[in-house]
Amino acid sequence: MPAPSDPPAHHRDPDRRRLDSSHLRRFAELYDFPFDPFQVRACEAVQDGRGALVAAPTGSGKTIVGEFAAYLALVSRRKTFYTTPIKALSNQKYTDLAAQHGADKVGLLTGDSSINGEAPIVVMTTEVLRNMLYADSDTLRGLGFVVMDEVHYLADRFRGAVWEEVIVQLPETVQVISLSATVSNAEEFGEWLATVRGDTEVIVEEHRPVPLWQHMMVGPGLFDLFVESDRDRTQLTVNPKLVQRIAQVEASTDRHGRREDAGAPRGRHGRERGRRPHGPVRPGRPSRGPSRAEVIDALDRDGLLPAITFIFSRVGCESAVGQLLAWGTRLIPEQAGARIRRLVEERVSSLPDEDLTVLGYWDFVEGLSRGFAAHHAGMLPTFREIVEELFTAGEIKAVFATETLALGINMPARTVVLERLVKFNGEAHADITPAEFTQLTGRAGRRGIDFEGHAVVLHTRGQDPYSVAGLASTRTYPLRSSFVPTSNMAVNLVAQVGRAKARTVLEASFAQFQADRAVVGVARAIHRNEEGLEGYAEAMRCDVGDFAEYAAMRREISDLEKAVGKRRAASRNAAAAVSLGELSTGDVIRLQSGRRAGLAVVIATNKGGRHEGPTPLLLTVGAQVRRLTETDVHEPVLPLMRMEVPKSFNGRNPRARKDLAATLRAKAPKDAPPKAAREDPVEDAATQDTIAVLRRRLKSHPCNDCPHREQHARWAERWWRLRKETDGLQRQVDGRTHTVARTFDRVCDLLSELGYLSPDGQSVTEQGGLLQRIYSEKDLLVAECLREGVWSRLDPASLAAVVSTLIYEPRREAEGAEVRMPNDWVSDAFARMQEMFGDLEHRQRGHRLTPLGVPDAGMAWAAHRWASGARLELVLRDSALSAGDFVRRCKQLVDLLGQVSDAAPEAVLRTSARKAIDGIMRGVVSADRLD
Repeated sequence: MPAPSDPPAHHRDPDRRRLDSSHLRRFAELYDFPFDPFQVRACEAVQDGRGALVAAPTGSGKTIVGEFAAYLALVSRRKTFYTTPIKALSNQKYTDLAAQHGADKVGLLTGDSSINGEAPIVVMTTEVLRNMLYADSDTLRGLGFVVMDEVHYLADRFRGAVWEEVIVQLPETVQVISLSATVSNAEEFGEWLATVRGDTEVIVEEHRPVPLWQHMMVGPGLFDLFVESDRDRTQLTVNPKLVQRIAQVEASTDRHGRREDAGAPRGRHGRERGRRPHGPVRPGRPSRGPSRAEVIDALDRDGLLPAITFIFSRVGCESAVGQLLAWGTRLIPEQAGARIRRLVEERVSSLPDEDLTVLGYWDFVEGLSRGFAAHHAGMLPTFREIVEELFTAGEIKAVFATETLALGINMPARTVVLERLVKFNGEAHADITPAEFTQLTGRAGRRGIDFEGHAVVLHTRGQDPYSVAGLASTRTYPLRSSFVPTSNMAVNLVAQVGRAKARTVLEASFAQFQADRAVVGVARAIHRNEEGLEGYAEAMRCDVGDFAEYAAMRREISDLEKAVGKRRAASRNAAAAVSLGELSTGDVIRLQSGRRAGLAVVIATNKGGRHEGPTPLLLTVGAQVRRLTETDVHEPVLPLMRMEVPKSFNGRNPRARKDLAATLRAKAPKDAPPKAAREDPVEDAATQDTIAVLRRRLKSHPCNDCPHREQHARWAERWWRLRKETDGLQRQVDGRTHTVARTFDRVCDLLSELGYLSPDGQSVTEQGGLLQRIYSEKDLLVAECLREGVWSRLDPASLAAVVSTLIYEPRREAEGAEVRMPNDWVSDAFARMQEMFGDLEHRQRGHRLTPLGVPDAGMAWAAHRWASGARLELVLRDSALSAGDFVRRCKQLVDLLGQVSDAAPEAVLRTSARKAIDGIMRGVVSADRLD
């Protein structure tokens, strides 16, 4: 409460006056901290009936705006759907909202989890809402608000299209609240939202509520990355002491010097102790970097825990836990550890005892009882959930995680450590981007707990501190649409609104919006050029005749003559290339021009390869060895004579080169006749006839005798050059406008060809109705398998095996592994699926569409065994799958089997699909409470 002498709150802070409005004021009273101005502004927009886009840093509290929408739904007797990109975030948000409003008022829908789905507040993945829209679900009745959490996911090339589908197709009466990470083109995204959703307030907040300090750890020493400039205290420069220390370390190591983190414990006695942050480091100390255990020890001593260490490797995360266990690290009191152990034992009590060893349970619980853990997608979802809960509650102090932790899950820390600034991006190892760096380090600094957050980059040999500074200071992260129409999308849109209106809907996508904006500048240039063309046309006007017609004939003659010249040059170049391949060792040749002009003898031939022409090796009269390529000659090269080249000749021996060059000078004719000229190819008679006709017409044209003919011609030439430039710009515009609709048309044409749409593409066929219910990435292949009865005779376990080939994607280390098939029925069905995939791929390429992903049988054996009731240990034996990956893929398999069950035309297949689901949803797969 303010002191009696203080002015009233509404006079002291203008942003607090907005809280006086009824709903917003009562909502704010539910929290024990004051709202920031950007939160107030966004909530006010929502209360006024407008949409809102809130782009703010991680940890800034933008979810308050989404929670206000949920509050408004309750007080106004409407519904709020709170959508998230991943199930883990959906589970977390469900728990938070249920705690705030009561479990009876909050539901959860994540595909394989359904809790209280008709509640006024429902948390769901974005895909679930998309499917509801296509099915015109009754659950949509009374919907007032949709919160799109982590909306910047629409840039994801695999799943991003779902966000745009939802935003474009939601009823006009629904307010959309979009929550995004800080992106540089938030205003552009907000402008699109306003176009498709109506009035939308754009709120961009760049201020972090908890300041972030950037550091680098070099050996055991921790250094600030930035210091204030001596000249300008408002500017930051790279810390010169850091630069000096890195130079010392790198000068004292050879090229093999690396940070030691292989995990072999060196014992707690006699190891090197890191200094306090920013403290001096004795020169001449060993240059190895600290182990992972030493890094955590140093952070613990400096009061920088809890910390998240990002390691771009699942194996690395698990190894880190093993290293700390071997080191004897303990970050929490034993009493707290015993309490955690009891909690974990209670949470995993439903898991079979024989599975615990396979799941890595014993190291997992031992690490938690000491205050540290791993977190990655390969872990059992229940284990990840436990880690998230304990870390968020402050019960454990260190987590070693892959970058997946940074994707929306609310796990802030005091410090974030980055072991490396390079990660595998799915195709190659590449430097992390500024956006990724900001997203990862954004976890540092807990609002309301920490005064400041800390980001620490561990130095590795060759790492430039200025590059790290560039990552830490870059703030340009544009949001780019990844929207592409799919087969399922096409049949659903045609079924709902017809093909013509579907094209209009798709033209409203953010992808088309960005494409159209990209050509705005080009369109302006075209407009300026058209005005210039009018001026040039006026300048070349002739009083005696149509000079534009006369100039067009001159241009046509010039173009035809250039074409003839190009054909002749191409023919000569081709003949030159052939002649190089025909040379033999001992052939003496004369090069007529260029830096290699003069006599030379061929000392070795080379017929070339697949991507290059012949390149014979020559010795010049100056005793130099040179390789001759097609770019060095533009005429056929013919031998003047032959001379003997000793078989023992070594072009690398200077004496041998001089002797052979002397022989060349002595034997070569002084006045060698010029090489025989090859006849030019026969000119195109039709072209020559056309040129002759045009020349006669040109000579008889009235403008040919105009005294100002050449002056007019200069203006005409300018007109032609500008016309050519303008036509090129127009092709750019044509290539970008209506791109989404054109792709949609190509998809519809393919679907008509396959019978999923009517021949004219205007309506959905009976088979198309089947495709409407398949939301898989490989939707078309699933539909083809159902239509052709490929799976009709499979038992439930075998069905699970073949359907797994449509959701399994091997990790890089598992690519090329031997595939095990459980039985001949699965082998035969998979072989048929591969044939169908090949046919679809051919058809898609024919329609200029990106082909489907290739089916992969890497999980077929494991899926069959699990659905047959085998133990987890047997299922994962000799498998490239981790337990967490297996459970995650099983959840995806259950989701797709559910779609198969809904869409299958035969009752037998529907029954098999449901039995397969029952066989998979057991043990560790069904043990997770929400995920």
